[in-house]
Amino acid sequence: MSPTLPQNAIATVSLRGTLEEKLKAAAVAGFAGVEIFENDLIGSALAPYEVRAMLDDLGLACMLYQPFRDFEGMPGDLRRRAFDRAKAKFDLMDELGADRILICSSCNPAALGERERIVDDFRELGDIAQQRGIILGYEALAWGRHVKDHRDAWAIVEAVDHPHVGIILDSFHSLSRNIPNDSIRAITGDKIAFVQLADAPLLNMDLLYWSRHFRNLPGQGGLDVEGFVAEILRTGYDGPLSLEIFNDRFRSNAARLVAEDGCRSLDYVRDAAKRLIDQPTDMPAPQPVLSAEFVEFTADGRDAARLGSNFATLGFTLVGEHRHKKVTRWRQGGVNLVINAEPKGFASAYRAAQGTAICAIGVRVKDKAAVLARAAALGIKAYSPEGRPGRLAMPALRGVGGSLVYLIDADEVEGLWAREFHATDGDAGVVGADARSIDHLAAVVHNDEFLSWQLYWRALFGLEARAAQDVIDPSGLVHSQALQSADGAFRVTINATDARETLSARFLDHGIGGGYQHVALITDDIFATAQALRDEGAAMLDIPVNYHADLAARFDLDDAMIARMADLGILYDEDSDGAGFWQLYSRAFDKLFFFEFVQRANGYAGYGAPNAGVRLAAQNRFRPEATPTATL
Repeated sequence: MSPTLPQNAIATVSLRGTLEEKLKAAAVAGFAGVEIFENDLIGSALAPYEVRAMLDDLGLACMLYQPFRDFEGMPGDLRRRAFDRAKAKFDLMDELGADRILICSSCNPAALGERERIVDDFRELGDIAQQRGIILGYEALAWGRHVKDHRDAWAIVEAVDHPHVGIILDSFHSLSRNIPNDSIRAITGDKIAFVQLADAPLLNMDLLYWSRHFRNLPGQGGLDVEGFVAEILRTGYDGPLSLEIFNDRFRSNAARLVAEDGCRSLDYVRDAAKRLIDQPTDMPAPQPVLSAEFVEFTADGRDAARLGSNFATLGFTLVGEHRHKKVTRWRQGGVNLVINAEPKGFASAYRAAQGTAICAIGVRVKDKAAVLARAAALGIKAYSPEGRPGRLAMPALRGVGGSLVYLIDADEVEGLWAREFHATDGDAGVVGADARSIDHLAAVVHNDEFLSWQLYWRALFGLEARAAQDVIDPSGLVHSQALQSADGAFRVTINATDARETLSARFLDHGIGGGYQHVALITDDIFATAQALRDEGAAMLDIPVNYHADLAARFDLDDAMIARMADLGILYDEDSDGAGFWQLYSRAFDKLFFFEFVQRANGYAGYGAPNAGVRLAAQNRFRPEATPTATL
């Protein structure tokens, strides 16, 4: 029964707009087919035969018609009416060119749970479907009245034993109920009529409400969708994987964006599932980010000079000038910052749209060619300068907010700097301020891209998601998701908000898209760093005295340490195991971006989330409006 259809499909309910708009978005994104959701068809001005013609024109197949509700176990006249409805839907499917229908387990209070009656119902409807060339797929709804577990649905399908009756497996319905993935091994692949996929954040709430509002794409939540798909592939199923997403955010997002992300998520989850069970896959394996090698800023004229002066007060030394471009390299310990003041090219174009900003990052990887090949397979675009292909010192991919992610093979880093830059005779920098490496980067994006960028990092580089956080800004709530490499060597946080007056929202309003707002640097002695920065006159964030008074009550820190932290503006957090985390913030450069210095002790793996509200309140107190060039 395994359908011999192409691989990627999407339910029309997953996308915003009219049925026509949804079909066009699915086709442009590269889907091979769609599930027609009944409400979309009912609300469409197109007759079924016109929908079929449009599908043909777009090169799409109607892989499934859904849902058919409250069929099995109905008593008396309700049973007759259920069969009459099914026959009417079969006629409709003939017009659409669909040969599969989803029958979800009944939620009707009148439905009877007698197993023999349910088996008889499916056997009889299977005979009718066989005459029409239609496959019935039975799906266990997580909130079904009598059948809510795919193991029960499979037992019914086995008992029916009909060539036109199979099972539909849906990741949300199974994983939301914590049904073990290995239970799928009891199912034979040729009896799987269809597979629907959705991820979701891990929430403790009513299953129906969770399903209707919070599903998202594989790679955007916390469910083990990869393991679910791996067990399905293990059965021998070789049909399509289809997305069925109910999500309030997606209902307001552009259909094109969701559809493109949808195709990427299916390619990603299929590849990940195959790797779990050692099946061959055409996609190169994800290459972990070994570290962030540099952060590139775009600035020109007076802004470039002021930015360089700002770097100097924060402990950075000018160590290189590009051999052919108006680009400088600043270094502190193992951290490289680049200022690109070129009047033409990518940095200039980014500056025109965003102003002085972080326009690119460079990351070390083991095999940049493999990253580029995986990116191409996932539909992630490489950057090529218009009219100057092949002229980049490093290959680059399009990244958050239109920025770039440069790729550097780990063994070519030193040679690259020496080849591209003249060394300068800078001084030794600010003594005691050395940062060892970049701890993490923080990006702010529009709400409709919040999940997209999580998928980007997880699918391309295999970053792992940490627990999501809601951060309290004095002007509203900010949603934050941290992602990191398995060893913690590379970390990035994605932040978004609906609240218009938050620091994050004001950052977005400054330009035409999202971008990186802060760079966190790791130091081995936060107190020495703080003192060195003070001695140099760096503009650091003032932390209110109330914070440190509360700190003394919360943690077992001696009075002398707390007094020193209060004097230097250092924040502190620790986890349940007592691992500590110290933080120190600069004021924001022109209210745009800022730096953080951190020290981690005893394996602390978080980001100081309890301190975020204090930090944001402190930053909000520095909002001078009269001087556009003032430093916050």
